[in-house]
Amino acid sequence: MALSVEKTSSGREYKVKDLSQADFGRLEIELAEVEMPGHMACRAEFGPSKPFAGARISGSLHMTIQTAVLIETLTALGAEVRWCSCNIFSTQDHAAAAIARDSAAVFAWKGETLEEYWWCTERCLDWGGAGGPDLIVDDGGDATLLIHEGVKAEEEYEKTGKIPDPDSTDNAEFKIVLTIIRDGLKADPKKYRKMKERLVGVSEETTTGVKRLYQMQETGTLLFPAINVNDSVTKSKVRAILRLFLPRSGSLSTVRPQFYPFCRVGVALCKCGC
Repeated sequence: MALSVEKTSSGREYKVKDLSQADFGRLEIELAEVEMPGHMACRAEFGPSKPFAGARISGSLHMTIQTAVLIETLTALGAEVRWCSCNIFSTQDHAAAAIARDSAAVFAWKGETLEEYWWCTERCLDWGGAGGPDLIVDDGGDATLLIHEGVKAEEEYEKTGKIPDPDSTDNAEFKIVLTIIRDGLKADPKKYRKMKERLVGVSEETTTGVKRLYQMQETGTLLFPAINVNDSVTKSKVRAILRLFLPRSGSLSTVRPQFYPFCRVGVALCKCGC
């Protein structure tokens, strides 16, 4: 697999399917902003003071139009953002193109292979030699997993000289993770530990990701603070209201993504002390 990062005229990194779809993506983002007044109010209230100035936020979350609104709320509040999708099929390519052109570093396209998916996840976390992100917006726990496995491998390598062996597992996807970590050790044997030291924490969206975090907490292996967005009051109340008034799952799945990203902005504000 040979993938390379591309750059906009301003020097911002990205890798998307087709940057020419950005105008279409921008039109849909503007429509979504009307349906997401919480984000717009957040920008109006906190935009002038830029509470996220200097903050680095990495996101592994469905790269959709609604997520694009979230990303641009974070940048409006002063953050630098790098993003990938948490699902190989969920990216809306026109949304990714608009954000890549206008707002933030994006590495996502619909129909990624597993190798491409993990390459994008690594790019999302890669902030250069100065370390990684301050905050992670995670959905499914893959960005969190990559850092934890990376730190574990680096510590083992430092103690014994042993490098990760992709052939040590039968899991095809974990083979890819171990390959990425193994290759990264050659370039920077402290890469993931630098990320761990810089990180303030992670917010996690899904039941699966949250369960993994609780398991790590119980075993004493959780490396940084985590916020359980999946069980947050805001999310559960929105779910209950939407299920009451929009009982059919098709309607619910269409509307709810416009609400959930607002939980993320609240989490980020709390982490930054706002």
